[in-house]
Amino acid sequence: MPPLEILISPWRIDWAAAAFVAVAGVLYGWGMRSAALRGRQRRVWRAAAFYVLGLGSFIVLTCGFTGVYSAGQRWAFTVKISLLLFVVPLLIGLGKPLTLAREALPPKGRSALDQVLSSSPVRFVSNSFGAPLLGLALFSTFLTPAFFTLRTDPVAGALLTVGVPLLGMLMALPIIEESDFQRSSAYLTLEFMFVFIELLIDAVPGILLSLNGQVLDHVVSVPNPQWWFRDALQDQQFAGNLLWFICEVLDLPLIILMFIRFSRSDKREAGAFDELTDEQLDELQSQHLRGRH
Repeated sequence: MPPLEILISPWRIDWAAAAFVAVAGVLYGWGMRSAALRGRQRRVWRAAAFYVLGLGSFIVLTCGFTGVYSAGQRWAFTVKISLLLFVVPLLIGLGKPLTLAREALPPKGRSALDQVLSSSPVRFVSNSFGAPLLGLALFSTFLTPAFFTLRTDPVAGALLTVGVPLLGMLMALPIIEESDFQRSSAYLTLEFMFVFIELLIDAVPGILLSLNGQVLDHVVSVPNPQWWFRDALQDQQFAGNLLWFICEVLDLPLIILMFIRFSRSDKREAGAFDELTDEQLDELQSQHLRGRH
């Protein structure tokens, strides 16, 4: 690891990141103004979380040390991409951007937003069955020569800078905006079981990077090396250790949040049954018994 002064000193402008922050910041500010005009005031801490924690962490990762040295060091690139995928979306989501969009948009706009959120691609990405597969596909490229292209190609870098946090937002929507993705308790039970399988899936790319004895992207030279740079194999193995650690640690709060979702869903379903009359309950029981035959 480089010393602390090197970790905090390098900065550069990432133009793709700057465009992302500008668009996201303007849209959120417009949403707060439109919602206020409709009589819906936003809590100050949500706006602060969106701008300071969410967009602030995004700027640090893309324009700070991990952005400056991601081309030369695999571990810096790995930290940047994994945190853009797992951490930044959750911090941005504290500002409840979808809820704000619903409060700010006119009826036609809300209808269009609901249609997008209910579409099959979004539904696939935003549940615990599809999301781990996308994460596994992304991190599996680190085991191939494409790893070098992703780190060094400007076009690939810009696409990752914008696309990875957007993908992470879609993956995190069931947790961040629970009201938009209400699931039955039975469905959440399946998701909860699948998360434990995902714990093993997430570890695979990191383990393979960490334990492999050869440089998998076949690039052993380092552009603009510094005295604290690791050689290619050590760099790859350290990147694998970090990827393994980050994926496993961030799965723990996911399990906790899914348990909270399950508890809320169970209470919601129990409340719905409590509101039924005795006659309605008898009818439901009769339909259930008829369905068994």
